Amino acid sequence: MNTPAPLLNKIFLFLVIVIILTGFKITSSKLADDKEDIASMLDSFNAAAARADYTGYFNFFTSDAIFIGTDATERWDKQQFMVWAKKYFDRGRAWNFKSIDRHIYISDNKNLGWFDELLNTQMKICRGSGVVVKKDGVWKIQQYVLSITMPNDQIDGAIKLKAPMEDSIIHSLIKK
Repeated sequence: MNTPAPLLNKIFLFLVIVIILTGFKITSSKLADDKEDIASMLDSFNAAAARADYTGYFNFFTSDAIFIGTDATERWDKQQFMVWAKKYFDRGRAWNFKSIDRHIYISDNKNLGWFDELLNTQMKICRGSGVVVKKDGVWKIQQYVLSITMPNDQIDGAIKLKAPMEDSIIHSLIKK
């Protein structure tokens, strides 16, 4: 039995469309899974700090991670950050950050991500942002940046408060 060419063309076109749509669904589903995994990791990361789980908290970082804090002098590798933070974890409470608005992005190769989020903290609203990498199927923090937010109409007052301390930092960095 001979099948007419136009019918074969339609069947072929239908199969191509099904394959493309199935592939798209799998890709977008995987992307959603990765975003969920990163969000869950970040929530667990913040929860570990709130519980003062020193080991658990620092296990979320890669071995060569960088942490950038709110002070201009706070740029630490993982080991330096661990030393600085230990006193807070040892007292039984570190910090308690809760994400209130989060955005997560994934690279095309699916092994690199980045995020930004607004956090409800004891310092009021802060911004956390960073880079995450997938290592052995697990998302880890490669770089984390914590920033204090400042309403635009309050900037002039904040500059007056911080200028005396930061002018010397600026001067020493320019001299480098």
